[in-house]
Amino acid sequence: MKKYVKNWNACDDFCTHTFGYFLYKFPEFYEKTLHWTESGNMWFRRASSVILIYSIRREKLIHEGFKTADKLLTENEDLVQKGCGWMLKEISNKRQSSVFDYVRQNKEIMKRTILRYAIEKMSPKKKMILMERK
Repeated sequence: MKKYVKNWNACDDFCTHTFGYFLYKFPEFYEKTLHWTESGNMWFRRASSVILIYSIRREKLIHEGFKTADKLLTENEDLVQKGCGWMLKEISNKRQSSVFDYVRQNKEIMKRTILRYAIEKMSPKKKMILMERK
């Protein structure tokens, strides 16, 4: 990661394929990736969520995806927000009601970009409910 990941494309390619497969096969390493949410390197912060996509698509590490999202809800970097939202959207493909409830519970503190990506494939009615702010 430190040596070769210098942009979003390299991050996403590495994390949704090779590194994502590794985590899928060895989920005991998840806790190490959770610490990436606090890294000073934005690519590590983005990777903390994107690396889970391979497993989430295979219905593994769903709970861990929400745990990672909890750490990134107030992230300021746009590309990290988009990675987190993408991960939540992938969870939504498998468990839409769980993501709906998660977003509803956190929408007041969640960055708007994360929210928009997370709900992208939901019905217009659900989107309206979740996009409303108090």
